[in-house]
Amino acid sequence: MKLALGLEVYNKPQLDLPVAAIQAAEECGYHSVWTAEAYGSDALSPLAYLAAFTDRIKLGTAVIQVAARTPASTAMTAMTIDALAGGGRTIIGLGVSGPQIVEGWYGQPWGSPHHWLRDYVAIMRKVFEREQPLEYAGKQLQVPFTGTGSIGEGKPLKSILHPTEGIQIWLASGAPLNTALAAEVADGWLPMGYGQHGWEMHGPNLEKGFSKRSSEAVPRSEFQIFTNLTVEITENVQEAIDRRKPMTAMYVGGMGSEENNFHRDSMARRGFPDQAKVIQQRWLAGDKQGAVEAVPDEYIDMGGLFGPVERIRERYPHTIHEGSTGQIIRSTDIETIELLADIVEEHSGLE
Repeated sequence: MKLALGLEVYNKPQLDLPVAAIQAAEECGYHSVWTAEAYGSDALSPLAYLAAFTDRIKLGTAVIQVAARTPASTAMTAMTIDALAGGGRTIIGLGVSGPQIVEGWYGQPWGSPHHWLRDYVAIMRKVFEREQPLEYAGKQLQVPFTGTGSIGEGKPLKSILHPTEGIQIWLASGAPLNTALAAEVADGWLPMGYGQHGWEMHGPNLEKGFSKRSSEAVPRSEFQIFTNLTVEITENVQEAIDRRKPMTAMYVGGMGSEENNFHRDSMARRGFPDQAKVIQQRWLAGDKQGAVEAVPDEYIDMGGLFGPVERIRERYPHTIHEGSTGQIIRSTDIETIELLADIVEEHSGLE
């Protein structure tokens, strides 16, 4: 089992990277550290900064939003970060976000999430390969651009910078079509909600993608599936659960419209469809406290490890689900980081 560290600094009013915690994770043998973005601090700049303070740990985004930048721009940034980091350390996790952010923040058309991701990965692969000047005609994206507003002078170009080997592309998804796409074209998958029955639910869609696996991606045997695991050492389990309810309510209730909310859908897929509906209804009606109160204790508890060290050790085996190859630990507490490394080493070995 691989361990990774997930940073939740993107949703704060000030950016404060926990460098000591990241270095502790690297010392403990963690596979990777992951940043994210919403509509504040971006996910890529911190990785360039962290490259200077680390030596081995992989640097990943979980995730960057595809509407935020062109695939060529993302590929350029990935190559730059990986060169700064010494090579073979960068993982670009891609996601589509939701219509409110895509159209409301980035000013981009929502379009087709599936075609956004398919075209985006294909263009990034072409940039990395450098086999010929970049040309791509997809259903969502075209390079060179020839659409409305073009003056027809776009020229296919090839990256001046030669990429280091080993830059990977992972996809985040929860719905069937893009889950299959991850298995088809990506090097790894970041599921939006997995849980105990994750493989039973998503395995058939992954298998569809694996049957059409791209030759540019890593071999299927090296395909990674990283799930999320929030951990807190505490004597008060209920308080730890309650502290996480406001964020859950905000995502399930407000990070999307009534029609399109991937976080609501993820909660529903994990066995809480009625609660997800109530949370969204209350949040959109302006009853944010009511939405928080509607978040089930069980939903929070099943997605994390809260309590004394003994409870965390006892419950850890139940967090390992069929198909998963890694866990992204949501904690920056060094004691917790070291504890999880110790537990995983005892249980299954730390890869």
